[in-house]
Parts: sequence; structure tokens; C-alpha cells
Amino acid sequence: MSTGSINVSVENIFPLIKKFLYSDHEIFLRELISNATDATTKLKHLTVIGEAKVDYGNPIIEVKIDKEAKTLTIKDQGLGMTGEEVEKYINQVAFSGAEEFLEKYKDSAKDAGIIGHFGLGFYSAFMVAEKVEIFTKSYKEDNKAVRWICDGSPEYTLEETEKSDRGTEIVLHIAEDSLEFLEESKIRELLTKYNKFNQIPIKFGTKTETLPLPEGSAEDAKPESVEVDNIINNPNPAWTKAPSELKAEDYNNFYRELYPMQFEDPLFHIHLNVDYPFNLTGVLFFPKLANNLNIEKDKIQLYQNQVYVTDEVKGIVPDFLMLLRGVIDSPDIPLNVSRSYLQADGAVKKISSYITKKVADKMVSLFNENREDYEKKWNDIKIVIEYGMISEDKFYEKSDKFALYPTTEGQYYLWNELVEKIKPTQTDKDGKTVILYATNADEQHSYISSARDKGYEVLLLDSPIVPHLIQKLESSKENVSFARVDADHINNLIKKDEPVISKLNDTDKETLKKEIEESINDTKFTVQLEDLDSTDAPFTLTQPEFIRRMKDMQATGGGGMFAMGGFPEMYNLVVNSNSDFAGELLKKENAEEKSAMINQALDLAKLSQNLLKGKELTDFIKRSFESLK
Repeated sequence: MSTGSINVSVENIFPLIKKFLYSDHEIFLRELISNATDATTKLKHLTVIGEAKVDYGNPIIEVKIDKEAKTLTIKDQGLGMTGEEVEKYINQVAFSGAEEFLEKYKDSAKDAGIIGHFGLGFYSAFMVAEKVEIFTKSYKEDNKAVRWICDGSPEYTLEETEKSDRGTEIVLHIAEDSLEFLEESKIRELLTKYNKFNQIPIKFGTKTETLPLPEGSAEDAKPESVEVDNIINNPNPAWTKAPSELKAEDYNNFYRELYPMQFEDPLFHIHLNVDYPFNLTGVLFFPKLANNLNIEKDKIQLYQNQVYVTDEVKGIVPDFLMLLRGVIDSPDIPLNVSRSYLQADGAVKKISSYITKKVADKMVSLFNENREDYEKKWNDIKIVIEYGMISEDKFYEKSDKFALYPTTEGQYYLWNELVEKIKPTQTDKDGKTVILYATNADEQHSYISSARDKGYEVLLLDSPIVPHLIQKLESSKENVSFARVDADHINNLIKKDEPVISKLNDTDKETLKKEIEESINDTKFTVQLEDLDSTDAPFTLTQPEFIRRMKDMQATGGGGMFAMGGFPEMYNLVVNSNSDFAGELLKKENAEEKSAMINQALDLAKLSQNLLKGKELTDFIKRSFESLK
């Protein structure tokens, strides 16, 4: 038996650990399970290279609660420790056994899956325990088992003990302020959270299983029940396997294992696997998103060698992919000592770039493999793709191969296909190709119809980030501009070198404009007379593209210098000076009747833009019924 003081640089390290090192006390269990996993994977590696002459078998890690004794035990069947190793690894705080092991066996241990980055992990036990005991026996021959005891002061006791099997058993005597960690439900919750996919099977109690009846059993035969180990984790999750080993059903089952409350299958998955210049594996899933930018983020889980770290993956995963779900596992992600947050590091940027590239490549292959299926899913994935095009230049550079531009008629075009299709008809007199789009096919139906009558294609771009996407496309593509189909009369959206015939002279036009302005007397409407086809609507309301686009961008964040101020409601009232209605107005001598005609026509124009509401709508309906009498 020996006693001594733990080799630490400050007298009261344990209060410091408890107060500052770990932000959340519950992770003590993650750290101790990680150490047990390390000890087991190290032993496996040593048996593989012939250095450990033992039967590795099928080791497990066992977690046990004894409420009466107020103890929580974590037991492994790993390599165990000699007395000298306990002195070295336990008594010399912050001396990491895992780091030393990796250094010694760096050429052969690359795939050994060693978790331990921090020698302080074991001492997290003192956050919840008033006393900690270690019973350990090394795999090495002729080594006696030892027992180490410490009550949270720098003093410890180390003595020989009886233990027949190799491995380490850590017994935590739970402190009065941490008795919640003696509850089965709490420990099960923590094991499920942090160690659901641990590399080594974890036993937590037992469960009853019913055996299948043998063939030919009697009808009234009752199946036998047996008690078996309750293994609470899946040591071989999908991301640890090669894609060739998995079918679509396997990925969907894994998705439900990650998110038990999700009842819809994901649209598709992306399997990540890279070993240079960093190690990273994982599976990302595209759920059905439609136009929802506000769905709950932080659904991608970060693991280190199958140990859960966090679901706050900002920095590792590009912003636009935070809408996805899945798992990323990397031993190379730099975390602070408590693993609670990422440290700024060049490797993180490389990982983010790799994931972006991998997603772009997957989009290209999905489109090429089955365009029809890809088009069907477009509405549910477009928000991610468009967000990526806006926020990640590398992603945007590849997007012409997989970003789709749907029309109001249900066709889908890649960028080059779209430009090739519309260039002959939608190039204006200045040589610029004008791309018409709608954001709501029902509300903008009359404007879409006018464009279709001219043989123009109208895109349906209805996601909330479309204004930002348009800005990006206009600034990077040559000689194109976007115009929402209700931004002006169709003749003005794509101006052609065509002769204009006018029924009214300039004096009549000036008179008509003045009378309409006086009758309406509303500064939010700017009256503009246009020489249009006589069959076109007499009054059309449009909203200037720039003003409306800035308002839309402001609503979703952005808008530059205008973002802080509200935009006034402004509309152009396009009056068709060639319409019969314009001629009738000029002839009408009764000022009251003339004003009534103008306001009725204005209300009809408002109605087409869904702007007629409240009292105005009530009055309009009343007037309309009166006119039927």
C-alpha cells in the first residue's frame, strides 16, 4: 500500500475542475465511457499487432447503479493498468495516456479509434462524486490488481487488491448534490445521448426477450422468455460502413434511429468519407423542407470516434446545410478541453469546404442519374440549394449543373437551357435577355397570362430568398435581368423596337392623366399612360421591380442601406390610353360620374393585385350589386 499527493500544479484542482473545466456536469459519464472505450480499443490494437498475448473476445462496457450504496460503476474489459501506470496516468493530472499511446504506435494505430484527447477526462468524475475508487488489473502477465481511492482532495491511496479479470472498474460514490445520477432514467438518458453509437457495446441492466417457438410446436405452446444483457448502443452505425454495404432501406432505418419522432423518410442522403487531409465520415440527409427557412436547425450531430459531442455544428457545416440532418464524425475537429465548443482552426474551414463540395457533387449525380425524380423533389430541396448559391461561392460555381428554374407551366430548366429557350423571344431592344418570374401563380395569374399570350416563359420562383438569389444571378451572369411579371405592363418589361400607334393626341393624354390623378388623389399611385393594345386592360397596377425587390429582401434579411427603413407602398397605375375606357372617360362631362368610373376601374385593378380589403372591398361589392339592379 502507498499513499501520496496527486501531482498537480495547484492545490485545489478539483474545485477548479468542478467549477470551470466542464460547463455541464452530466458529461462525466461521457468521459468515463470514452476512457473505457479507449482502454478496450487499445487492447484490440495490441492484440492485432501481436504485442498483447491475450484473448480479446467480445468485450463490453458495463454501467451499474447501486442506489443503496449510492454508487455508480463503469466497468470495462480493456487493457487495465499496473500500479505504476495508475501512478503515471491517474496521479499525474493532464498527462494523456491516449496521446502517448498514439505517439508510440502512430504508424499502426491510425484506425484504432482512440477517443481520449485529454488527460483530465477522468477527473470529471469528481463533479458528481465525493469519492472515487478504481479497481484495475493489467492485461500484462504477472501483474497484481490494484485499488486507488481518492476523496476529492489531493491525497490518494494506492494498494494491491483482489480482481480476477483484466480491465478497470471505476466506482463513483455519488455526492449528495448529485443524487439524480443514481436514477436509472437519468443514466439511460445520458447513455442514449452521448453513447448511442459507441464503438464498444454498453450493457445497462438486463431485459427480457421472448424466444421464437420451434417449428411444429403445439398450438397452445407458450414461448420461453430469457433474461439477456440490455445493450443500449449500436456499435456499427451506418456512417462507419462503406456505402457499398448499405441499401436505401438501411439509410432510412438509420435516419429513424437518429430522429425517432420523424415519420417521413428523407428525400435522399449524402455519405461522407474522407481520410486526407483530415479524417471525416458521416451521413447527411435532405428532409422535406419546401419553403420553410424557419425550421429547427442544429439537427446535425457531431461525433468524435462515435462519441456524441454536440449538435451545434456552426463552423464545421456551412450555414446553408444547417437545414439538413445527419451525423458528422471526425477525430480531427479541434475542441476545447471540455469538448463543449469548437476552437478556431484551419482544419475546420477545410472540413466545411469538403462538405460543400461533396453536397454539390451529389446534386450533380442525382440530377444526371434520374432527372425526372430530381425534378419531383425540387420543391422540397430548393431552399437549401438557393441558400447555398447565395452564401457559398464554390457551391454557386457548380450550381449550373443542378439548380433548376421551374416555369409556371411545370417545365424545369437548367440555367443554360433556360437562356437558350428564351433568348430568341425575350431579348429586349438593348440586347438584354429578360427573365420573367412570378412568386405566386394564383395571385399573379392575369400578369402571367399576358406574358404567355406574347409567347414568353414565366418562371415560378416562390422561395423566401428569391430576391437575394436574383441579385446574385444578375451580378454574375452576362447580359440578363430579372423582372417580376407584375412589375410593369408586359410591353414595358421587355421593350421591343416596334412602332407604337396612339389613338389620343398629347393634349388628350395630358387631360386624361390630370383627371385621373385628381380623382384618385393618392400619393402611393403614380399614373402613367401607355399606348397599349386596345384589348388590354384599361387600368393595370404594377409595383416597381426595385422597390418591391428591396422590400422582399428586407423581409428575409438584407437590403443593404435600405434595410433599416420601411419602404412606402408605391404602385404604378398603368392607364391604357388606347382602350375604349380611356375614350369614354374623355367624353364624359359629368365630373361625379367620371370620378365614379375612375375609382371603379381602380378598384378592379386593386382586386387583381389582392389589394382591395376592408371598407374599400365592402364598398366595391355594394356598388357592384347596385349596378346589377
